[in-house]
Amino acid sequence: MGYHCFDVSIDQKVAHIVLNRPEKRNSMSPEFWDELPAIVRDIDDGSKARAIVISSTGPHFSSGLDIKAFSPSGSGDAGNTNEADRDQQRRARRTRGASFYDNVRRMQQAFTCLEQCRVPVLAAIQGGCIGGGVDLATACDMRYATEDAFLTIFEINIGMTADVGTFPRLVKLIPEGIVRELAYTGRRMSATEAQAVGLVNRVFPDQPTMVSEVLDIAREIATKAPLAVYGCKRMINYARDHSTADGLDYIGIWNASMLQPEEMVEAMTANAQKREGDFVDLPPIKRSSSGDVF
Repeated sequence: MGYHCFDVSIDQKVAHIVLNRPEKRNSMSPEFWDELPAIVRDIDDGSKARAIVISSTGPHFSSGLDIKAFSPSGSGDAGNTNEADRDQQRRARRTRGASFYDNVRRMQQAFTCLEQCRVPVLAAIQGGCIGGGVDLATACDMRYATEDAFLTIFEINIGMTADVGTFPRLVKLIPEGIVRELAYTGRRMSATEAQAVGLVNRVFPDQPTMVSEVLDIAREIATKAPLAVYGCKRMINYARDHSTADGLDYIGIWNASMLQPEEMVEAMTANAQKREGDFVDLPPIKRSSSGDVF
């Protein structure tokens, strides 16, 4: 299937999702918000891969939201419209807040799907990771960057508050004071600084090296027992959002129902024999026509 904003490939049980609009600095057009969750859901629901890498093209990872594409097209000359048109415009103005909220929720879900996906998602960032690009990166499990990469919460520079996921996630990844400085000033955080505060795992000299290395990390993850990796992701996300006591209880309940002795035996045998394990893939997800899991 072809996409407007992405190229997708799967090899060695690793899915590679590539932002493919370098001429637009990989800005997030209206199609982006529908395509990304559709791609991730297709991979996850069909158990098509055991890890996902998200990378980009051109000099920048992403310039964030395509503001022009989301700008109002204009209401026209009110003097040239009839009373029915003017009434429709008045009603639209009165529901603008609700419409904005619904759209933000849709956009937030496009990134939340990365957290909800059962397999790890790795982001490979080159050049600018700006505005919505930060939202995308912080929703991933791990982040890697090139030496020339930078991240910026750019929204403050255009008079708005970042609303697609930056703050709820970023304050759990790096110190609050640094988040506040980035948010209030809109300054650039270099890849070196991002690594120093733990926002990115590793910095590479150039993009080809980074993508190659990150794909290797994803392939290493793909050799592990998928059920165990899925459990790790669920436990880490749960522990991040709950108390220690809740996390301890949840992991006990999880393993009581999900721990598979056969997978453990295979993992230990494969390690002893220095071969890849023969593990079962995650079961496909079945959804209703409304998208609910059943």
